[in-house]
Amino acid sequence: MTESQTADATATGPGDSVIEVEHITPHGVDDLWQRLVSPDGVEALLGEGARLGGKGEPWRAADGTFGVTRSYHPGEQIRVSWHADADAPATLVDLQFAPHEQGTRLSLRHEQLTPDAPAEELRRRWEGALARFGG
Repeated sequence: MTESQTADATATGPGDSVIEVEHITPHGVDDLWQRLVSPDGVEALLGEGARLGGKGEPWRAADGTFGVTRSYHPGEQIRVSWHADADAPATLVDLQFAPHEQGTRLSLRHEQLTPDAPAEELRRRWEGALARFGG
């Protein structure tokens, strides 16, 4: 089985940009969800030091990014608010898990980005995160 990845950055409206990244991995949904809730999985996705809790619980990574878990549906989806740093506006990162003929499709959507957000840098960040996480 091979892994594949696609990415797109689009504007959805005035002052609102979206980054979408997909990664297909040969691992099953249940295995990937178990990885997500492990310290190594969270760090692969959100950064060193990050820990996820239940809905409404905060998270923080060593690189200064932080947020709150907004939605938590085991085996299906997790959504977190995401701030690049203390001065950055809140954005949303949504990760969906879906069965795929080759294993699992991971679909990440980073939305509510401002026009001056570094879209290309963020796209690379999320591509790398999904590759590390979905391994």
